[in-house]
Amino acid sequence: MDGGDIVFEGFDDGVVTLQMRGACQGCPSSTATLKMGIENMLRHYIPDVREVRAAEF
Repeated sequence: MDGGDIVFEGFDDGVVTLQMRGACQGCPSSTATLKMGIENMLRHYIPDVREVRAAEF
């Protein structure tokens, strides 16, 4: 475990917004995790997903 967590914030017009928490918040690898991991998986299983973004604080 790395101490990080991801929380679903919302879905609007094909864009999933996620909040990075714990060790994930501010981690340089979090963008790669969002784009290459989570976004690819969601787009594979949910065709309506066009993009995944980190929530702005």
